[in-house]
Amino acid sequence: MQAVLTVLAAYLLGSVSFAIVVSRLMRLPDPRSYGSKNPGATNVLRTGKKAAAVLTLAGDAGKGWLAVWLAQLYTGDPVAVALAGLAAFLGHLYPLFYRFQGGKGVATAAGALFGFDVWLGLGTLVSWGVIAGFFRYASLASIVAALFAAFYAWWLFGAQPVSGAVLAMSALLVWRHRENLKRLAAGTESKLGAKKATPPDPSAASR
Repeated sequence: MQAVLTVLAAYLLGSVSFAIVVSRLMRLPDPRSYGSKNPGATNVLRTGKKAAAVLTLAGDAGKGWLAVWLAQLYTGDPVAVALAGLAAFLGHLYPLFYRFQGGKGVATAAGALFGFDVWLGLGTLVSWGVIAGFFRYASLASIVAALFAAFYAWWLFGAQPVSGAVLAMSALLVWRHRENLKRLAAGTESKLGAKKATPPDPSAASR
């Protein structure tokens, strides 16, 4: 029962969208109303408010890490720990608090990976950084890093519950980027640092 409650709590924790919370606290427009309409750090950055984007990134990654840490603390069960990380990720993708319409889960997945194992998180983060640095596409970097994460997990843990959880997250993350893949193929995907669309007037967020 404790394992079930821990996984449920992880899902609820994942359902908190820090892009929306931070935007409201800082009187910024709803991230679902401009740019990619994705409630994530990359879209929040399009407001020009770097602090808001950093807080969003930290919050979304932090909830993934916290979900795994709490499962390790209260259950110590490898299956429950793996499911907690996956549940937090699913909470971000399909949040209970926002009509099951969430973000793509990159930061939350990264936080969960660091919770599972520091080397797993670091390896995936380095993979993301290399692709982003060379090609300047956050979406491409996320997709490639997701694929490498599944490989790293299998390499580090073999046929363990955590490997299954990482594989599921990787597959879902790639699927959530399917529109980005189409734009990458068409050559219309926005690069890092490019403004995709001008956000609405921040004053509109308080009306």
